[in-house]
Amino acid sequence: MKARRTHRNAPAFRWRVFFLLGVLTLIALALLARAVDLQLVEYSFLSGQGDARFTRVVSIPAHRGVITDRYGEPLAVSTPVDSVWVNPRQILRVPGAVRRLAAAVKIDPQTLQRDISSNTHLDFLYVARQLPPPRALRIKALGIPGVYLSREYRRYYPGGEVTGQLIGFTNIDDRGRAGLELAYDPWLTGIDGEKRVIEDRYGRIVQDVDSIRPARPGRDLVLSIDLRIQYLAYRALKAEVEEQRARSGAMVVLDIATGEVLAMVDQPGFNPNDRSQLLPNLYRNRAVTDVFEPGSSIKPFFIATALETGRYNDQSIINTSPGFIRVDGHVFRDEHDLGPVDIATILGKSSNVGMAHIALSLPPQLIWTTLHAFGFGQLATEGYPGEAAGDLSDYKDWRPIRIATMAHGYGISVTALQLAHAYATLGDYGVERPISFLRVNAPPAGRRILSAQLCRELLEMMRSVILPGSTAPLAAIPGYTVAGKTGTAWELRDGTYDQNAHTAVFAGVAPASAPRLAAVVVLRDPRNGLYYGGDVSAPVFSKVVGRALRLMGVAPDEPVAPARAVQMASLQ
Repeated sequence: MKARRTHRNAPAFRWRVFFLLGVLTLIALALLARAVDLQLVEYSFLSGQGDARFTRVVSIPAHRGVITDRYGEPLAVSTPVDSVWVNPRQILRVPGAVRRLAAAVKIDPQTLQRDISSNTHLDFLYVARQLPPPRALRIKALGIPGVYLSREYRRYYPGGEVTGQLIGFTNIDDRGRAGLELAYDPWLTGIDGEKRVIEDRYGRIVQDVDSIRPARPGRDLVLSIDLRIQYLAYRALKAEVEEQRARSGAMVVLDIATGEVLAMVDQPGFNPNDRSQLLPNLYRNRAVTDVFEPGSSIKPFFIATALETGRYNDQSIINTSPGFIRVDGHVFRDEHDLGPVDIATILGKSSNVGMAHIALSLPPQLIWTTLHAFGFGQLATEGYPGEAAGDLSDYKDWRPIRIATMAHGYGISVTALQLAHAYATLGDYGVERPISFLRVNAPPAGRRILSAQLCRELLEMMRSVILPGSTAPLAAIPGYTVAGKTGTAWELRDGTYDQNAHTAVFAGVAPASAPRLAAVVVLRDPRNGLYYGGDVSAPVFSKVVGRALRLMGVAPDEPVAPARAVQMASLQ
């Protein structure tokens, strides 16, 4: 009976076995089909989705180019720093995390909480920028979820205030914002690279996958500046500005043969390493941006025009009696009645009467042509930020009173760089060369604007300015001849001249026998009793140019008497 029941149930058992095997086979086939679908059909989509969740493209910051002086001394370098950033959604999940981070970066907790809470739609939010790496690592070591570091670069200026206005500065993103940093920003700025990385669920990089584009660092910039001369000019100008209680000052030193700027300094100065000092009235380069009426320092260029006509030479005599001249109802006076004098004496004594007689005898168009050829009324560089062109009006609008006032430095405005460039052209015997802030390997081609013989005659006359009894004996340099000119002018304020505020100027070249350096010193509104260019600006010229010539190994061209050497050494 029992055997008969087992026999009867055998077909049903086999059916169940086959059914189960069929189901398992179908499941296996379905799994295989799904595997094929995932591995072959949908692989690209799924791989992309995985990469989107764990693979990131991150930026590789590029190093900004180094700025050096002509001998390789660093003037601006980029140093590595770290910035702290957060993922707002991640950090808000952890109670107390924002408060701990605020304490670490020294930010008000409520302010940081508000900033993070209002930016939960972002994955990236800066908390602190450009921290020193040791401090940033201490913050990272706290292990606060959602807090990360990113590597950046911060600009550092080894020269500080000595080169502040000239070099300028960069913003927090290492882009030029003033001075040569701005002028040459495309040259100095590199191109950031990119790489693909794998991050874990906390945003930490666990593996570099591949490089998309390597970072290309910025190119280095070699300036024409000689840091030794720059320091000499900075120290001498700052001391004189402080002693004379001047409102501001500027000095420019040019290499006559090449047009290179060897030094350019301003006062008051600023330290670009201290971002609290980044104020326009501090960081602007006054030697390039500020215009002034040059006073008698413009007179050599009127004399050049006179010599060019052929009607005047170094033997010409001008009668300045009775010590004044009336032009269009205005009277111009000399301090003393000099009587009949030659042109060298007119320059040496800075005779306004003599200059008026000469200027009024010249064709206005020729005066304008000469002044324009020397660079007045136009930019001296090709793109220095904020440079002013000064003012040289059209000669068609000149009346006799305008010509007479221009002949002793009123009614025309210049910058310190423009004036230095014009004197460098005289020193190069009438060849105008372009201004260069970059080191040049050979003198660039120049443009002749006056004959060499005419310029030699004029420079010889300008040597009288340095003689005892003239306006600038304090500009003399022991062992070197100097050709130059003082300038003192009232400052124009609100449309009228303030006779209690002066611009004091000295401009010159040395050695006069074979000029190598041209320099201009400008002091605005000295208020300590002295205000003539020969008293306050000429001594700065002597100190800086004299030492610069010795540093450059320029041979002396004038013997120095022992007593005179001791006297002048005390002024150095």
